[in-house]
Amino acid sequence: MAGLLGDEYAAFLASYAAAPGVGLRVNTLKLTPDRFRTLAPFDLAPVAWSPDAFLVPEDAQPGKHPYHAAGLYYLQDPSAMIPAALLDPQPGERVLDLAAAPGGKATHIAALMGDDGLLVANEIHPKRVWALAENLERWGVRNAVVTNETPERLADRFAGCFDRVLLDAPCSGEGMMRGSGRGSGGGSGRKSEVARVEWAPELVQGCALRQSTILADAARLVRPGGRLVYSTCTFAPEENEGTIARFLRDYPDFELIEPVRLPGFGPGRPDWLPDSERVSGLERAVRLWPHAGPGEGHFVAVLQKCADVGRSPLERSDWRCAPPPKPLLGFYTGFCRETLIAIPAEARLAVVGSYLYALPDGLPGPSTGSGRGSGRGLTGLRFIHPGWWLGTFKKHRFEPSHALALGLRSGDARRVVDLPSGEAEVLAYLRGETLSSAGEEGWSLVAVDGFPLGWGKRVNGRVKSHYPRGLRWF
Repeated sequence: MAGLLGDEYAAFLASYAAAPGVGLRVNTLKLTPDRFRTLAPFDLAPVAWSPDAFLVPEDAQPGKHPYHAAGLYYLQDPSAMIPAALLDPQPGERVLDLAAAPGGKATHIAALMGDDGLLVANEIHPKRVWALAENLERWGVRNAVVTNETPERLADRFAGCFDRVLLDAPCSGEGMMRGSGRGSGGGSGRKSEVARVEWAPELVQGCALRQSTILADAARLVRPGGRLVYSTCTFAPEENEGTIARFLRDYPDFELIEPVRLPGFGPGRPDWLPDSERVSGLERAVRLWPHAGPGEGHFVAVLQKCADVGRSPLERSDWRCAPPPKPLLGFYTGFCRETLIAIPAEARLAVVGSYLYALPDGLPGPSTGSGRGSGRGLTGLRFIHPGWWLGTFKKHRFEPSHALALGLRSGDARRVVDLPSGEAEVLAYLRGETLSSAGEEGWSLVAVDGFPLGWGKRVNGRVKSHYPRGLRWF
């Protein structure tokens, strides 16, 4: 780094002695940044990059507040907020986050889309994908599909399907080596330790090769005229400018475009590559430095696919499936009529095993053949959730999911147990304890200061907590 940065190295090194703050991004699906300012129980410092981004003192412990459990914000390094912002997803589009765990960028994309359109959040790692699903659930996302697939299999099925694709590529993690408190999901202490222990020159070279392979699959998924954003959390030019240079040589139908420059955005550094590897325009990429902005090290490249002249618009066929059998549909609609003001997503219901889902609009149509690349159907792909998980059918009844509760608003439910954030009852609920509460019996939406936390069931003046066991506070 001393050799690369020259005169900047002293400031870069000094940043590693500074106590990092905690990045916080407000969930605009649930409230505005201004409303959050009035509610926040800790000090907020604005981040120039986004009106919904703030820095919070490290000792505030925002991850241990009930507002976090209600999905009012996501703890994320400010630099990690830039890739989704530069992806610039629009309501109604088809968007893919190709390596999405633990979900920081996917939740950001969902908020920017306004829950309108199709978001496919994919993670190849079979354990990390569950953290992704959990974070999207807490965020209250209704339009997401969560897959556990390889980029190659997705590209075979969905070539040219997506308006925008984000590849936050696996990398050597050099930008994550500065202590704890800022990482996506609040886990940067663990991330930084893993990055320090595993780093080696050979790792950098291996990551660069792997990135080029994944980026090639990502390119296949972008429709003509669509956008592909590549990002890493490393400083290594081999994994950043080097990977993009190789890609542009191999894929002349893409161009590297220059985004709007915000405070703290540094240029790409083609001068850090050998002369033989450079291509024109690499300085249009964005480098984020810990000594020049509020976040950690990041690299972002915005790539645009050229549109074919005269090409017809992307077909927007929906994935059709058989509706739930009448007895099961009756259990669901009966629950909704008793518990909710309206029946969510009544026209888009699908049953997978014993689980009921609301399918997002814009899913590609079913496969019409067999074998590799034969169609764009969903059959045979590994899904965690093919849509908004509404609940589970048990014997002669429907049991609502935590995802349904977090995707609702308090005004959607007929019975609400609203708990003040500063009172002991809300912590008791999050621990799975039963509450005393007079009122009408039945399923009730439990909320904190008006924001849903989960389900409870009132019987004989007591509300039994149905907060998921795996999420309970201890």
